[in-house]
Amino acid sequence: MELLLTSFGHELIGDFVSGRVAYVSDATRTFEDQSFVHVEREMLREHGLELVELPLATTPQAEVERILNSVDGVYVAGGETFDLLHVLRSTGTDAILTRHVRAGLRYIGTSAGAVIAGPSIAPVSLLDSPALAPELTDYSGLGFTEYVVIPHASGSVPVFPIEVFAETVRQYGAEHRLVLLRDGEALLIDDSGTRLV
Repeated sequence: MELLLTSFGHELIGDFVSGRVAYVSDATRTFEDQSFVHVEREMLREHGLELVELPLATTPQAEVERILNSVDGVYVAGGETFDLLHVLRSTGTDAILTRHVRAGLRYIGTSAGAVIAGPSIAPVSLLDSPALAPELTDYSGLGFTEYVVIPHASGSVPVFPIEVFAETVRQYGAEHRLVLLRDGEALLIDDSGTRLV
């Protein structure tokens, strides 16, 4: 598997994947009017990527399968982690996405998209709201890596003060292998191992 898990943006995105990328926007459903959503898409285009919109909540499974077969990578955008995992589970697209990534489709996850790649999303409950997906009772992630990414860990985003990250480590650090990422950092996972870039 080849994964690039980011907090927000990274200079290696254009080196990691080129061509057509499926853009999974479901985590941003409650943020569509926010500027970061548009900034993210523009950043990907500046890396030379052609985006193929893939909202999993409204795309039939057969079409998800067709799109993932036709692209060079998948980009799972940031937003609300619990809502994103709920969409994946409730539509059955978690199994489709997992199969493609395990078969070699390159995966870029940013923020929520990075968190769901790990074994559990529970540690981000202090950053994102489990109340947005009350039906979601199993917080197991997709299991692409043993690490749980905690994004935006520099404390520079006003809604995520540094104290939230200290409390996250206090509550979840003993049970989970946490990787706290600042914006601009990424966890790169490929055949040569796992490293912070």
